[in-house]
Amino acid sequence: MKVCEKVQRKGTTSYNEVADELVAEFSAADNHILPNESAYDQKNIRRRVYDALNVLMAMNIISKEKKEIKWIGLPTNSAQECQNLEVERQRRLERIKQKQSQLQELILQQIAFKNLVQRNRQAEQQARRPPPPNSVIHLPFIIVNTSRKTVIDCSISNDKFEYLFNFDNTFEIHDDIEVLKRMGMACGLESGSCSAEDLKVARSLVPKALEPYVTEMAQGSIGGVFVTTTGSTSNGTRLSASDLSNGADGMLATSSNGSQYSGSRVETPVSYVGEDDDDDDDFNENDEED
Repeated sequence: MKVCEKVQRKGTTSYNEVADELVAEFSAADNHILPNESAYDQKNIRRRVYDALNVLMAMNIISKEKKEIKWIGLPTNSAQECQNLEVERQRRLERIKQKQSQLQELILQQIAFKNLVQRNRQAEQQARRPPPPNSVIHLPFIIVNTSRKTVIDCSISNDKFEYLFNFDNTFEIHDDIEVLKRMGMACGLESGSCSAEDLKVARSLVPKALEPYVTEMAQGSIGGVFVTTTGSTSNGTRLSASDLSNGADGMLATSSNGSQYSGSRVETPVSYVGEDDDDDDDFNENDEED
């Protein structure tokens, strides 16, 4: 109980901190003990602290990462535990839904890019020469679309990494993936209008493990990812080099009459692994006393 109370009070602690405090408390209470007996009792207390910490960790009351001990909480009753599990279930279902949406978008990106490469290669073969340099648009890029009557004020930073646009009218921003989709490079998968021939082409452009998933996408109706923001100010839109490399995803797009940004580019998700997969979660007396 004393070990549990100390960890709960501290929130985050270590074995040595808990053991040292308990040894000091018991030693102060037993001043009449001989020195050799005191040393034995201190070692016995430390061992009991190990046992208590391992029991608390097995009951999921505390957690341990390397030498850091964190308080989780005392066990709850069945009704509360059921409620907590339901909240966790909904959270995980929502995360799965987001992952599925990301996967769909990444598949569309790969299909669009590969289709573009094939189209460009065929064009070069037919022309028997590469395209003129001034006719090439490199990816990634964004397109800003507005009325011919719109007054645009553009400011560029000295290092040419940031661009500030001021519009006096509504405008639209489209990233490269959205443009490729509108060019039909995604085989109609983004709108659910994929023909049997397009489906065959799309399946050939993805790894075999993803072919069944492409078929499911073609059979269902998958809407494009459109992020629309409407503003009521005219402070301008700031674009940086990082915005361009990420397809300008999520950037501010405002004008005096509102604006729209349609973008589909998503970054490849990264899987994180633990700092030390083979690290033993159990407490080890030799490790702690190093």
